Amino acid sequence: MIKINDISKSYKKGIKTIDKLNLEIKDGEIFGFLGPNGAGKTTTIKMITGILNIDEGDILIDGISIQKEPVEAKKKFGYVPDSPDMFLKLKGIEYLNFISDIYEVPIEVRKGKIEELSKRFGINDLLNNKIQSYSHGTRQKIVIIGVLLVNAKNWIIDEPMTGLDPKSTYELKKIMKEHAKNGNTVFFSTHILDVAERLCDRIGIINNGHLLFVGTYEEIKQKLQENKSLEELFMEITKNDEKDN
Repeated sequence: MIKINDISKSYKKGIKTIDKLNLEIKDGEIFGFLGPNGAGKTTTIKMITGILNIDEGDILIDGISIQKEPVEAKKKFGYVPDSPDMFLKLKGIEYLNFISDIYEVPIEVRKGKIEELSKRFGINDLLNNKIQSYSHGTRQKIVIIGVLLVNAKNWIIDEPMTGLDPKSTYELKKIMKEHAKNGNTVFFSTHILDVAERLCDRIGIINNGHLLFVGTYEEIKQKLQENKSLEELFMEITKNDEKDN
């Protein structure tokens, strides 16, 4: 479970990028975090993961504060950032072993999982190549496999399907469903609204650092009293917010 308690973040004095955000992502659910570019999605995710400091409020990962006990809190989640361009000098297998070492995945366990997941995502023949030689989509796959390896209870993933081929996108969605079905948490941001509509148990829509809506797709249709696609409802909600501001 992830609890976001009244958090705020400012990059410029007096201008809040995130303003008193409250949100709870429950065990056993896939939660989609939606919003236009610059709405505050990645800033929120970077505060959840401890990459950015929180100006006000706190975030709890399975009851552990990311501010007061950052190392213990970070052991409770796996993170896929919005850009996979990291550790480029490492070979794919070196990166996966590095992640496994950090999360103390036993050698006998990681070996089988690396083989299974690399085949599942179609990159088993690339593991001995350096990550800098990978395409964007393949870099995305290696980072995703790293998260799946550690089997953390909470997954925090920022635009995970960008650059993935259809087969890998299908596999990732399937794995996300399996993870949530086992009582775990999946929190992910996406711009692909038809995926969010079909995949998520609940969604949150953010704009200008404020939550505009939290609930199920059916609840958003009831709120607006319109039987439209999530994409159409999203556009309506965010457009109305821009008018109000």
